[in-house]
Amino acid sequence: MVQIGTFNRLRVIKESRFGVYLDGEGLGELLLPNRLVPENCSIDDQLDVFIYHDSDDRLIATTEKPRIELGQCAYLRVADVNRVGAFMDWGLPKDLLVPFNEQDKPMQAGYSYVVHLFLDQETERLTGSTRLRDFLSEETRQLKPEQAVQLLVCGRTDLGYKVVIDDTYLGLLFRGDAFKPVRIGEQLPGFIKQIRPDGRIDVALQRQGTDAREDLTQQILEELQRNGGQSPLTDKSSPAAISARYNVSKAAYKRALGRLLKADKVTLSPSAVKLR
Repeated sequence: MVQIGTFNRLRVIKESRFGVYLDGEGLGELLLPNRLVPENCSIDDQLDVFIYHDSDDRLIATTEKPRIELGQCAYLRVADVNRVGAFMDWGLPKDLLVPFNEQDKPMQAGYSYVVHLFLDQETERLTGSTRLRDFLSEETRQLKPEQAVQLLVCGRTDLGYKVVIDDTYLGLLFRGDAFKPVRIGEQLPGFIKQIRPDGRIDVALQRQGTDAREDLTQQILEELQRNGGQSPLTDKSSPAAISARYNVSKAAYKRALGRLLKADKVTLSPSAVKLR
């Protein structure tokens, strides 16, 4: 089924001086403008296109990739604000409207916000919203501790950071579980830390538990083997350097080194870790 707001593979059905027309099935014939038509394109070719309304409010196809698709969240900049709402730069010629009634707080031109893209059932237009709770669940019984997820930082709280989880849920990243600086709009790999009794979700930037500890020690050993049996990352190295290499906190790295020392697999000096 052809869907507005996503990429669809459509068949070229005719050519015109404006471009080529694609079979949009229930949406009718969709124009792909000349500037976007691939070289040597011909009738019956299959093209991957994104469908949206252009500045003349007509459904149109494009091969350009927007920064957000239907059902997703993204960090977008406000290009303009007028009497109907805020207009976001989403990478297409016509900006994305976030009406005033879809703004969690009043939006300002030049600032960026985390936006959810949905299809307004009344207008049948793609629309943005910063009212994330209206579209994303704050509770789950589906996710499991230790499960790998993708995070989008969407706000701050007294306890840490609000995050969008896999474009589907809202959760909390406690400040203590963010072992490196994070910023609003940043996308990060993460892990489910726990599902609370009320179903709310806590996440972390590094895995927890015995399996995670064993995985980190194995990563350190493999890194040493790849680099001639030694590494300059010691227990004195900066948190940033450790995070850049292993995506863990300095405390977790020091604990892993301690386990390797106790197992007599490495030696440690102020300047290097070495395999025995």
